[in-house]
Amino acid sequence: MRTRLVELDDAQALMNIYNPEVIEMSVSFDLVPRVLSEQEAWIRAHQATHPCIVAVNEDDDMGETGARGEKILGFALVSPFRDRPAYATTVENSVYVFRQARGRGVGEVLLRELINTAQESGFHSLIARIVSENEGSIRLHEKCGFTLVGTEIEVGRKHGRWLDVVEYQYVVPDRRG
Repeated sequence: MRTRLVELDDAQALMNIYNPEVIEMSVSFDLVPRVLSEQEAWIRAHQATHPCIVAVNEDDDMGETGARGEKILGFALVSPFRDRPAYATTVENSVYVFRQARGRGVGEVLLRELINTAQESGFHSLIARIVSENEGSIRLHEKCGFTLVGTEIEVGRKHGRWLDVVEYQYVVPDRRG
Protein backbone atom coordinates (compact mmCIF):
# COMPACT_ATOMS: atom_id res chain seq x y z
CA MET A 1 0.00 0.00 0.00
CA ARG A 2 1.14 3.52 -0.74
CA THR A 3 -0.37 6.96 -0.38
CA ARG A 4 -0.68 9.86 -2.79
CA LEU A 5 -2.61 13.09 -3.12
CA VAL A 6 -6.18 12.76 -4.35
CA GLU A 7 -6.87 13.25 -8.06
CA LEU A 8 -10.07 14.30 -9.79
CA ASP A 9 -10.43 10.84 -11.35
CA ASP A 10 -10.71 9.40 -7.81
CA ALA A 11 -14.15 11.01 -7.37
CA GLN A 12 -16.24 7.89 -7.97
CA ALA A 13 -14.03 5.76 -5.70
CA LEU A 14 -14.29 8.28 -2.87
CA MET A 15 -18.07 8.43 -3.30
CA ASN A 16 -18.25 4.63 -3.18
CA ILE A 17 -16.36 4.65 0.12
CA TYR A 18 -18.09 7.68 1.67
CA ASN A 19 -21.74 7.43 0.61
CA PRO A 20 -22.50 4.13 2.41
CA GLU A 21 -21.32 5.80 5.63
CA VAL A 22 -23.71 8.70 4.98
CA ILE A 23 -26.66 6.41 4.22
CA GLU A 24 -26.19 3.60 6.72
CA MET A 25 -24.03 4.85 9.59
CA SER A 26 -23.71 7.80 11.95
CA VAL A 27 -19.95 8.36 11.45
CA SER A 28 -20.65 11.22 9.02
CA PHE A 29 -23.13 13.91 9.89
CA ASP A 30 -24.00 14.38 6.22
CA LEU A 31 -27.55 13.24 5.55
CA VAL A 32 -27.57 13.12 1.75
CA PRO A 33 -25.11 11.08 -0.35
CA ARG A 34 -22.85 13.01 -2.69
CA VAL A 35 -23.34 13.01 -6.44
CA LEU A 36 -20.39 12.99 -8.82
CA SER A 37 -20.35 16.75 -9.50
CA GLU A 38 -20.31 17.47 -5.75
CA GLN A 39 -17.51 14.99 -5.15
CA GLU A 40 -15.46 16.51 -7.97
CA ALA A 41 -15.95 20.01 -6.50
CA TRP A 42 -14.96 18.64 -3.10
CA ILE A 43 -11.75 17.18 -4.58
CA ARG A 44 -10.90 20.48 -6.26
CA ALA A 45 -11.28 22.21 -2.89
CA HIS A 46 -8.88 19.68 -1.34
CA GLN A 47 -6.18 20.05 -3.96
CA ALA A 48 -5.00 23.40 -2.64
CA THR A 49 -4.26 24.33 0.97
CA HIS A 50 -6.24 21.57 2.70
CA PRO A 51 -5.00 18.29 1.21
CA CYS A 52 -6.67 14.93 0.85
CA ILE A 53 -4.60 11.77 0.48
CA VAL A 54 -5.66 8.33 -0.67
CA ALA A 55 -4.31 4.88 0.15
CA VAL A 56 -3.67 2.86 -2.98
CA ASN A 57 -3.70 -0.93 -2.88
CA GLU A 58 -0.63 -2.50 -4.49
CA ASP A 59 -1.11 -6.08 -3.20
CA ASP A 60 -4.36 -7.28 -4.74
CA ASP A 61 -7.55 -6.11 -6.42
CA MET A 62 -9.41 -4.97 -3.29
CA GLY A 63 -10.67 -1.39 -3.22
CA GLU A 64 -12.62 1.08 -5.29
CA THR A 65 -11.26 1.97 -8.73
CA GLY A 66 -9.71 5.43 -8.83
CA ALA A 67 -7.37 7.35 -11.11
CA ARG A 68 -5.33 5.31 -13.59
CA GLY A 69 -7.29 2.19 -12.60
CA GLU A 70 -5.66 2.06 -9.16
CA LYS A 71 -7.61 0.53 -6.28
CA ILE A 72 -8.36 3.04 -3.52
CA LEU A 73 -8.56 1.62 0.02
CA GLY A 74 -9.43 4.83 1.80
CA PHE A 75 -8.83 8.53 2.11
CA ALA A 76 -7.91 11.09 4.74
CA LEU A 77 -8.14 14.85 4.65
CA VAL A 78 -7.85 18.08 6.52
CA SER A 79 -10.43 20.85 6.35
CA PRO A 80 -10.49 24.34 7.82
CA PHE A 81 -11.32 24.22 11.53
CA ARG A 82 -12.94 27.65 11.79
CA ASP A 83 -13.15 30.61 9.43
CA ARG A 84 -11.55 33.27 11.65
CA PRO A 85 -7.91 34.08 10.78
CA ALA A 86 -6.41 33.10 14.14
CA TYR A 87 -7.51 29.50 13.49
CA ALA A 88 -5.60 29.28 10.19
CA THR A 89 -3.00 26.81 11.48
CA THR A 90 -5.60 24.47 13.02
CA VAL A 91 -7.40 21.93 10.84
CA GLU A 92 -10.05 19.28 11.30
CA ASN A 93 -9.18 15.83 10.04
CA SER A 94 -11.27 12.93 8.72
CA VAL A 95 -10.40 9.35 7.73
CA TYR A 96 -12.58 6.94 5.73
CA VAL A 97 -11.60 3.36 4.88
CA PHE A 98 -13.18 0.98 2.36
CA ARG A 99 -15.27 -1.39 4.50
CA GLN A 100 -13.62 -4.59 3.30
CA ALA A 101 -10.17 -3.13 4.05
CA ARG A 102 -10.81 -2.25 7.69
CA GLY A 103 -8.59 -3.88 10.30
CA ARG A 104 -5.62 -4.04 7.90
CA GLY A 105 -3.81 -0.88 8.99
CA VAL A 106 -5.13 1.35 6.20
CA GLY A 107 -6.49 3.97 8.59
CA GLU A 108 -3.23 4.17 10.50
CA VAL A 109 -1.17 4.55 7.32
CA LEU A 110 -3.51 7.30 6.14
CA LEU A 111 -3.65 9.17 9.45
CA ARG A 112 0.11 9.08 10.03
CA GLU A 113 0.73 10.32 6.48
CA LEU A 114 -1.93 12.99 6.95
CA ILE A 115 -0.20 14.22 10.11
CA ASN A 116 3.08 14.50 8.17
CA THR A 117 1.36 16.23 5.24
CA ALA A 118 -0.39 18.67 7.58
CA GLN A 119 2.89 19.47 9.32
CA GLU A 120 4.66 20.01 5.99
CA SER A 121 1.78 22.32 4.99
CA GLY A 122 2.39 24.47 8.06
CA PHE A 123 -0.52 23.33 10.22
CA HIS A 124 0.09 23.17 13.96
CA SER A 125 -2.97 21.46 15.41
CA LEU A 126 -5.29 18.75 14.08
CA ILE A 127 -8.77 18.27 15.53
CA ALA A 128 -10.76 15.05 15.11
CA ARG A 129 -14.47 15.26 15.86
CA ILE A 130 -15.69 11.67 16.17
CA VAL A 131 -19.18 10.38 16.93
CA SER A 132 -18.78 8.83 20.38
CA GLU A 133 -19.93 5.36 19.30
CA ASN A 134 -17.19 5.07 16.62
CA GLU A 135 -14.77 3.06 18.74
CA GLY A 136 -12.55 2.15 15.78
CA SER A 137 -11.87 5.79 14.92
CA ILE A 138 -11.29 6.66 18.57
CA ARG A 139 -8.72 3.84 18.91
CA LEU A 140 -7.04 4.91 15.65
CA HIS A 141 -6.66 8.51 16.75
CA GLU A 142 -5.37 7.52 20.20
CA LYS A 143 -2.84 5.16 18.58
CA CYS A 144 -1.59 8.02 16.40
CA GLY A 145 -1.06 10.37 19.34
CA PHE A 146 -4.33 12.29 19.54
CA THR A 147 -5.60 13.25 23.00
CA LEU A 148 -9.22 13.51 24.13
CA VAL A 149 -9.99 17.18 24.82
CA GLY A 150 -13.75 17.17 25.21
CA THR A 151 -17.21 15.77 24.57
CA GLU A 152 -20.09 17.57 22.90
CA ILE A 153 -23.41 16.17 24.15
CA GLU A 154 -26.26 15.53 21.67
CA VAL A 155 -24.92 17.87 18.99
CA GLY A 156 -26.10 15.76 16.05
CA ARG A 157 -29.24 13.88 15.16
CA LYS A 158 -29.24 11.07 12.65
CA HIS A 159 -31.27 7.89 12.14
CA GLY A 160 -33.68 9.09 14.82
CA ARG A 161 -31.03 9.31 17.55
CA TRP A 162 -29.15 12.07 19.32
CA LEU A 163 -25.39 11.72 18.89
CA ASP A 164 -22.51 12.85 21.05
CA VAL A 165 -19.20 13.87 19.54
CA VAL A 166 -15.82 13.40 21.18
CA GLU A 167 -13.08 15.81 20.22
CA TYR A 168 -9.48 14.65 19.92
CA GLN A 169 -6.47 16.86 19.26
CA TYR A 170 -2.96 16.36 17.93
CA VAL A 171 -0.48 19.19 18.38
CA VAL A 172 2.44 19.03 15.96
CA PRO A 173 5.70 18.94 17.90
CA ASP A 174 7.89 22.00 17.49
CA ARG A 175 10.85 20.92 15.35
CA ARG A 176 12.93 23.98 16.17
CA GLY A 177 13.87 22.29 19.46
